[in-house]
Amino acid sequence: MQKMKPHTQIYTGIRWQVIFSFLLSWLCHSVSGQIHYFIVEEMRKDSVIGNIAEDLGLDIKQLSSRKLRIVSDLLNKYVYVNLETGTLYVMDRIDRETLCGAATTCFLTFDVVVENPFNIFNIKIEIQDVNDNYPHFFHNNIILEVIEFTSPGAKFVLQNAEDPDEGINSVQTYRLSDNQYFTLNTKSRADGSKFPELVLEKPLDRETQHVHELILTALDGGNPVKSGTALVKVIVTDGNDNAPTFTQDMYKVTIKENIPINSIVIVLNVTDKDEGINAEITYSFSKTSGNLHHTGIFTIHHTNGDIKTNRNLDFEITKSYELSVQAKDGGGLVAHSKVLIEVTDENDNVPEISITSFSTPILENCESSTMIALIKVHDRDSGENGAVDCNIIEDIPFNLLSSNSYYRLVTTSALDREKVSSYNITIVATDRGSPPLSSRRSIILVISDVNDNPPIFMKSNYIAYVAENNLPGASIYSVQASDPDNGDNAKIIYSISSSNTYDIPVSSYLSINIETGVLYAQRSFDYEQHKEFLIQVTARDNGSPSLSSNATLIIHIVDQNDNAPKVLYPSADSGGPAVFEMVPFASEQGSLITKVVAVDADSGHNAWLSYHFIQVSEPSHFTISQHTGEIRTSHVFHEKDILNHKVVVLVKDNGDPSHSATVTLSLIVADNFQQVVPKLSNKLNNEDPQSNLQLYLLIALALISFLFIITVMLVIISKCKQSKPSPTFASLSTNLYPPVDPRMLSMYSDGSLPFPYSYNVCVALDSSESDFTYRKPNQDVPVDNLIDADDSGLGNETLKESCPVNDLVSFCNSGIVI
Repeated sequence: MQKMKPHTQIYTGIRWQVIFSFLLSWLCHSVSGQIHYFIVEEMRKDSVIGNIAEDLGLDIKQLSSRKLRIVSDLLNKYVYVNLETGTLYVMDRIDRETLCGAATTCFLTFDVVVENPFNIFNIKIEIQDVNDNYPHFFHNNIILEVIEFTSPGAKFVLQNAEDPDEGINSVQTYRLSDNQYFTLNTKSRADGSKFPELVLEKPLDRETQHVHELILTALDGGNPVKSGTALVKVIVTDGNDNAPTFTQDMYKVTIKENIPINSIVIVLNVTDKDEGINAEITYSFSKTSGNLHHTGIFTIHHTNGDIKTNRNLDFEITKSYELSVQAKDGGGLVAHSKVLIEVTDENDNVPEISITSFSTPILENCESSTMIALIKVHDRDSGENGAVDCNIIEDIPFNLLSSNSYYRLVTTSALDREKVSSYNITIVATDRGSPPLSSRRSIILVISDVNDNPPIFMKSNYIAYVAENNLPGASIYSVQASDPDNGDNAKIIYSISSSNTYDIPVSSYLSINIETGVLYAQRSFDYEQHKEFLIQVTARDNGSPSLSSNATLIIHIVDQNDNAPKVLYPSADSGGPAVFEMVPFASEQGSLITKVVAVDADSGHNAWLSYHFIQVSEPSHFTISQHTGEIRTSHVFHEKDILNHKVVVLVKDNGDPSHSATVTLSLIVADNFQQVVPKLSNKLNNEDPQSNLQLYLLIALALISFLFIITVMLVIISKCKQSKPSPTFASLSTNLYPPVDPRMLSMYSDGSLPFPYSYNVCVALDSSESDFTYRKPNQDVPVDNLIDADDSGLGNETLKESCPVNDLVSFCNSGIVI
C-alpha cells in the first residue's frame, strides 16, 4: 500500500489542475473571437473540456441543423463534440510529449464550422504538462576511467538524464550514492538544461581499489518527485591525465529538409593534449535530446567526428534536433558537447484540398451566391511555402470566396439545366513557394430541373388533308411538341378543342392520343357536309405548376367521287315514261330545242359534267353540247323525215371511277299539236299490237284534252285578241316541270352548269304565232318564275305570251308529258 501512495498523490495533483484549467477556460475568449482552453495531459477518456455551444453563443437546439463539426487533420482522434449538449470531450488519452516533444508550449488547434449562416471559429487547447515521465539516462551504465594520480578537485562531466516533461516536471537535480572519493555537482547550460559533474574529493589508489561503482540518480521537480538511475563505474587507470576537449560546449547548424541522405551536417573538432593512444579520440552519441524516436536519423563517424544524415528529413514532422556527442580518448577520458540542428522548410508539400460540405444536386432556379460547397485548403509547409491560393479553372457561373483557410463555392449567376445539366468543377490550389506546387480536385455538381419551359410545337399552324369516306378509328395526323425540361416536367399531355364542329362536340369527330399526339377519326367524314375542321391542339406538361402551349390544326376534307350526277331537267324517274318535247317543223339548223340540266354534289373535277347521246334514232337530226347539255337541230326538217325521235342522254362526271345518269327524251317534230295525231296514227299501224296499246291510250287522252282545250279557247279567244298582257306562268311552270329546290340554283354556278340565258315557253293553238321567245341575259325574273329563270325551263317551247295561262293549263298537263 505504501507503493501506491505516490500515484495517488499524482492523480490528486492532476485533478486539481483539471479543475483549475476549467475555471480558466471560461475566461479564455480573446478579442479576435478565438476560444482558448487549458487542459492537462493524460486526462481520462470522455473527460469534459468545455461547452463549445455556450462559449460560442450558439443555440444548442440548432447544432445539428447548422451542421456543427470539427475540422482538423489530426484532431479527430483526440477530442469530439456532443451535438446534443455542445460539450467538448476528450476522445482518448493525450500525451503531451508524444504530441509536442520537448516544446515549451503545446497546443491543439482546430476549427469549428457551422452553416446556415456560415461561420468559422478557431479553437485552441493548450496541453499543460503533468509529471508523467521518469528521468531517463541514455546509458544505464556509465563507465568513467580516471588516472590514479588525478588530483583531488578534478571534475568529470557525466551524461545527463532526459525527462520529456516540461518545466518543473523535468530533471531538476542529481544525487550520488554515498562514497568517500567522489561528490556531485549539478550544472546548468545556457539553454537551462542541467547536467551532473563528478568531483574527485581525495586521491585514488588503483592498487587499493581499481573500480568504484556509484549510483547516479536524476530527480525531477514534480509532485511527487520521479527519478531515474544509472550505474557509474569509475575505473582507476594509469597515465592519461588530459581529457579530450571540444572547441565549443554547444554547436548550432542549419540544414534544409531536402538534404540528401548521407550528407555531412557538421564536422566536430576535439583536442587532447595527450599523445599516442591517449590522444586517439573516438566519437559517439551519448544521447539524443528531444523526441527519443529520432534516434538513427543521424550517424557520427567514430574516428573523424563527421555527423551525417541517415534518413530523409521532414520539416513538417520535426523542425529541430538536439544531439549529445561524446569524445573519448584512448586513455578512457571523455568530453561531452551538444549539437543543435535546425531544419529549414522547403516547398516539398503540395496543398491538400478537402471538401467538408457539398450540396448536390441543386435547383436550377437557386438564388445567386448560394453556397454549394465548403472547401478547406491546407499546406504542411510553412511561410510562403504554406500560403495557398485557390481558383476555379473553368469559365462557369461559380466563384470561390476565401475565409482564412476555407473557401466557399458559391453561384454567381442564374443556372439553366436545359443548357447545362451538370458541371465538372475543377478547383486548383497553388502555394506561393518557389517553384510553386499545386493540386486539383474535381467535383461534379448536378443541376436538378424546375418546370420553367412550356411545351413547344414545331409550328404554330398545321394543315392536314383527309379524304372523305375514311375508315372510323384510323389515324389521320400527328402533332408533336417538345419540352426541354426533365422528368415529369417534360411529360406532355395532348388535348384538342374546336369551334367549328357545330353543335356536336369535337370528340364525336376526332380524338387524340394524350401521350403521342396522334389524331384519330371517330367517324367517316363527308365532304358534302363538312369541308374542314379548325382544331386547337393543347400540349400541357406534368410539372407543378403546369405549363402549356397551343397550336392550330386545319383539317381539310378531300372530296371523293362518291355522288352520281342528278338530272334536274327533264325530270324522269328511272324506268318511267319518256319526256316529250315539241320541235317546230320550221326550225332552222342549230336551233335550240331543249337543255338537259344536271348537277353533281361532289366538287372540283368530280363535279365536271359532260353530256352524250348514247341512244338516238337513225338518222340523227339532233346534236347535244358536251359541256352545256343543250340539244339543237342538226339540219332543216323535211316532210319525209321521221316524226318521232327518241334519244337517251348520258350525263357523266369527271371522277375516277366515273359516275353517270341517263334520261330519255322523245322529240316530236310538228308545227302544232294537230299534226301529231295523224302522224302518230300512221306510226302506230306499223308497230305491233302490244306496243300500240299504249299509243291508243295516248291518242284517246290527247283527243279528249284537245276537245276540251278548243272549248276553252273559244271562250277566251276574244280576250286574247283585245289585249295581250304579259302572262305569268307560275302554274304552267309548276305543271310542266318538276319542282326545283331554290338552293340548288346556287350550286349550278359553281360547277359545270352556267345559266347565261333564260326562256319562256308556251304551247299555242295558232301555229302562225311565234312559238319560242328568247330573253336577254341578266333579265330579272320573279322568284315565282324560277322555272323560267334557269335552264330547267328549256323544253316544250311552243307556248307564247298570247296564251292565257288558265286556258293552257289543261292542255299543257295533258298533251305534253305522257
